[in-house]
Amino acid sequence: QVQLVESGGGLVQAGGSLRLSCAASGRTFSSYAMGWFRQAPGKEREFVAAISGSGGSTYYADSVRGRFTISRDNPKNTVYLQANSLKPEDTAVYYCAAGPRFPRVGALQYDYWGQGTQVTVSS
Repeated sequence: QVQLVESGGGLVQAGGSLRLSCAASGRTFSSYAMGWFRQAPGKEREFVAAISGSGGSTYYADSVRGRFTISRDNPKNTVYLQANSLKPEDTAVYYCAAGPRFPRVGALQYDYWGQGTQVTVSS
């Protein structure tokens, strides 16, 4: 079992930055690939970024590549999403997820989910 808790969301102006964190429980954190997803009102949950268990490989959705950076600190059981140059269309609830394989972009391919953190980007 892995429990995930996101933090770091908030309200930011367009062009600003936020750093989201996801703290994981358990002693096998490094064995999981981690992903970030987001869901805007009325829309399906969409893939944002993923990172391998070692942190050596990353993968991004086209919509965020070059603006967002995913990273992890395995001794701290934490994964991060640095979001720069934010746009109003980035407004969503952001979720972290843990799964057995990398890279995976489908939500059904992840086993554990956090409760989400709201990111709102004003124009």
